[in-house]
Amino acid sequence: MKKVERINTIMRYINNRSFFTISEIMQEFNISRSTAIRDIREIEAMGMPLQAEVGRDGGYSVMNNSVLPSIRFTDNEVKALFIAFMASRNQQLPYLKSRQSLSEKLLGLISDNQQDTLVLLNQLLLFEGTNPNNPDLLDMSDLPHPMLEKLIQLFIVDPHLLLTVEEGIARKSYPMYLLQLYREKSIWHIEGFDLKKEKRRMFPVDHLTDVKPYSTKQRVNRKMVLERLSKQVEAINLVIEFGPKAIAQFKKYHPLNFSLSYTNPYQATAILETFIHVNMPEELNDITNWLLFLGEDIKFTKVPEEVLENLRERLFFYRH
Repeated sequence: MKKVERINTIMRYINNRSFFTISEIMQEFNISRSTAIRDIREIEAMGMPLQAEVGRDGGYSVMNNSVLPSIRFTDNEVKALFIAFMASRNQQLPYLKSRQSLSEKLLGLISDNQQDTLVLLNQLLLFEGTNPNNPDLLDMSDLPHPMLEKLIQLFIVDPHLLLTVEEGIARKSYPMYLLQLYREKSIWHIEGFDLKKEKRRMFPVDHLTDVKPYSTKQRVNRKMVLERLSKQVEAINLVIEFGPKAIAQFKKYHPLNFSLSYTNPYQATAILETFIHVNMPEELNDITNWLLFLGEDIKFTKVPEEVLENLRERLFFYRH
């Protein structure tokens, strides 16, 4: 580890402890006593408010009510932050409008040479969804659903929410305990526990028309919700055996809650056992598209008739 990286890491280590000794620093970072003492003195010179405690059990403590010095970024850390910004620039992420000010603040923290390097990286690297003629352009399609940030902000305060969802020509409201938001195939999805029906519900954020706090005397917590859901595990209705080509396709893309169990030491064959909702047309179509994407190197051991019928119709359409 380079000296700058080590000192930054030691500073974070110190910040998380009210008291530490030279011996602890030596063991944690695998350095000599003289190096540990030099690093501590350099950290003190940078303004870290340390107070030495003498005696047999002596060491250092961080003084209370003091302003800590800013953490310095190494060249590689700056590049990692900048490239992460670039890679996710056109990904419909929440708080997208704040990214410009974050970038400006990051640039203000680094040297001129580091800034020049970032300019070159911005010209060199193009990620999926980036307009090559204007990499800084954000199309309307790049912006997340307007409800996403509101949903996150309310969830941070309390996961008990009343969600209004557009279903066809109607709108329905669901009292939910929000479990998670996840992004799949460029679409954000809500997963939560229906507090009235006491079952799992999932739907796209794009279908959300309103969200507000839900006041209820029957409050639950995440542990209670997961325990109730564990007792409602659906019976497996889809079992697929995978060959090597299908495994390669699976690694390129698979639904979030699907996982493979490898059946040989070389991971050349595998099996998938899961449950799918055949009474939900949108999910049924997604599963059909994904099975076609896997290719011919799969074998069904168990499959709902609705899925087979959907596959037959799709294959008939392609052939004609």
